Amino acid sequence: MTATEPVGIPIPADAPQPEPGATPPRTPLIARAAAELVGTAALVAIVVGSGIQAAELTDDVALQLLANSTATVFGLGVLITLLGPVSGAHFNPAVTLAEWWTARRGGAGVNAREVAVYVPSQTAGAIAGAILADAMFGEPLVEWSTHDRSAGNLLLGEVVATAGLILLIFGLAKTDRLRFAPVAVASYIGAAYWFTSSTSFANPAVTIGRAFTDTFAGIAPASVPGFIAVQLIGAVAGLALVAVIFMRGNTEQGQPSA
Repeated sequence: MTATEPVGIPIPADAPQPEPGATPPRTPLIARAAAELVGTAALVAIVVGSGIQAAELTDDVALQLLANSTATVFGLGVLITLLGPVSGAHFNPAVTLAEWWTARRGGAGVNAREVAVYVPSQTAGAIAGAILADAMFGEPLVEWSTHDRSAGNLLLGEVVATAGLILLIFGLAKTDRLRFAPVAVASYIGAAYWFTSSTSFANPAVTIGRAFTDTFAGIAPASVPGFIAVQLIGAVAGLALVAVIFMRGNTEQGQPSA
């Protein structure tokens, strides 16, 4: 979900940190696309598979959600650590688009061509991950979810979840703390499972993928457009919060303030 230092390429200690998702140097685009596809597929397989497993083991919804969120926290942390040095480990079109926007305004990040590769890779990976999870548990490979998630309070939850995610990722970059991204992002998603009404999808690609499975983690296809719309709104809100909270002040002499 964010950039990390590229493997094997020395970076001076005083070098500026890249923005979230900033493309690691010398990494071919095809490798980055593969990392985004595989990473998003693995993430959705973890979310859907752990949901199926939990539902088979207990009828207690609270325990099901606990198992689902715990697996997601550990899995997401591992995936960011592993694939961050390759692609930035976005696994999320909202993060990719937010990063592209900051790059347009003078920050480091993906360009339009890379966005056109990342987003389809993430979406295809999410669908493949849902199908893989269903296959592992003997479920129909593709069965549209019947879990309606169109209520207004759930949409508000997605705005909050996505805004918080964008604020966290880009705030880490602004404060030169991207090294904490695997733990911080995974921890936030785990917490957001519980404090948001929507259980924090916060990801358009994952939302699409979860429509392909009628299991614990599924979302009805009719609910997908609304979720994606409010996730994008949340991304805009998150960038606005970053701009306000982490703005750089100047002293009276025109020098950057401490």
